[in-house]
Amino acid sequence: MAFRVKAKATIRKARLVDLNRVEEIEWNVFDSDQLSRQSLRRYMQVSSAAMIVAEENKHITGYALIGVRKGSKIGRLYSIAVDKACAGRGVGRLLLDASEQAAKKRKCNLFALEVRADNKRAIKLYKKNGYALVGRENDWYEDGGAALKFEKKL
Repeated sequence: MAFRVKAKATIRKARLVDLNRVEEIEWNVFDSDQLSRQSLRRYMQVSSAAMIVAEENKHITGYALIGVRKGSKIGRLYSIAVDKACAGRGVGRLLLDASEQAAKKRKCNLFALEVRADNKRAIKLYKKNGYALVGRENDWYEDGGAALKFEKKL
């Protein structure tokens, strides 16, 4: 299935030099449950995680964080965030595709994620890209918000 994407971003592995911009996106996009600078740095360096960024004209427009436990065949999208100024241009779709590819490279056959139940834009993205709703967790987020659980076979 082909999709037309307006974004002309390059997807690459995050580097420590990207930390300030990734942190800025994290804190500007999410109202609660933000990953700390220390956590972002750690995820950039550990083998059980992969952090990727979308870059356009040497400017990072979004990032995604993928985790895979040792010996597991299930990948997990921990976080995906796109600069609000770039929303609606396809950057999220590029990051989601790249996240799935990163999980496949780690021999995962299932990709899982949680999303705020009130995040309609993200839910639409996941459904459009073949994710199935598999559950709901009430009081999942710091502010008491519920999460929807989605999965996709890779």
